[in-house]
Amino acid sequence: MPTIRFVAAAFALLFTPLTRAAAQGTGEVSTSPAGARGLVGAYDEQNPFAKILRGELETAKVYEDERVLVFLSNGAVSRGHALVISKTSKARNVLEMDPDEYGRLMAVARRVAFAQRAAFKADGFTISQNNGEAAGQSVFHLHIHVVPRYSGQPLQPSRNPPATVAELTPIARELAAALKLP
Repeated sequence: MPTIRFVAAAFALLFTPLTRAAAQGTGEVSTSPAGARGLVGAYDEQNPFAKILRGELETAKVYEDERVLVFLSNGAVSRGHALVISKTSKARNVLEMDPDEYGRLMAVARRVAFAQRAAFKADGFTISQNNGEAAGQSVFHLHIHVVPRYSGQPLQPSRNPPATVAELTPIARELAAALKLP
């Protein structure tokens, strides 16, 4: 029984920073109506990522094409913590996402991980995607976290107050320079 408690505590310590950082990239807490925070509900056009896509919120962009946007989390739990989002889908979670579009996001997330390794000498990385409030999702626009990991360095708590775009831009440029996408 003590082993189970230890594993549960370790799991909580490992993943709590990622769930707390789910409002990453914006510093905002979800504005989505309570009914839209689970696995079923309407897309909230006022969510922070929708605002970023419309140009209403600034972010430290790493990569952008006609379908995908990659930017740094302003609640980063590790230097270079990036978010990958669809520019065309209004899916709130993986259950609503077109499989081909999700595949494109994951392909870009993989390339971001390679770039994190090159730019920041990351020893590893975590790729995660939370689905629903119960799983730690606080921005209800499907997004993928790509978090560089370093041996002997635990994840940091999510930034509070959030990092500014000015603080993140040099890191975003460094990551973008290492990212080789067509």
